[in-house]
Amino acid sequence: MKMLRYTLVAAALLGAQSLLFSLIPWAPAAAADKVCKLEITGNDQMQYDKKDLSVAADCTQVQLTLKHIGKLPKEAMGHNWVLVKAADLTAVANAGMTAGLPASYVQAGDKRVIAHTKTVGGGESDTITFSTAGLAGQSLMYLCTFPGHNALMRGTFKVG
Repeated sequence: MKMLRYTLVAAALLGAQSLLFSLIPWAPAAAADKVCKLEITGNDQMQYDKKDLSVAADCTQVQLTLKHIGKLPKEAMGHNWVLVKAADLTAVANAGMTAGLPASYVQAGDKRVIAHTKTVGGGESDTITFSTAGLAGQSLMYLCTFPGHNALMRGTFKVG
């Protein structure tokens, strides 16, 4: 009889525990990072192959590869890829001209630059990874900051 009583009490406690846990709102597990991959090319005619790039809203990181499909060296026709807020495009391009090739035409510590590749020449490529945190809904653009290139080599970037 005692054994039956203990079994019933144990079953009742387990049932109450299950009910209690089903009523507690649990925070969902942290979503795993979703890395979205993009590729863009530049050529010896001062052109990117894409005028618009976008990633889905659930992308937490972007892995972008810039490929230079031309033949000229980076000293003569180098390209980079620089992501900025649209309002900062001209200022970042101007600042990049004074930074020079060793700095990939990006001013050191420029907080207006969200992400950038190094400058590559014909046959070279560079891959970067950056977070999309805070970028959804922003008016973003990308450009090449090699002197004189940004007039032709620019496009829009969207998250979401």
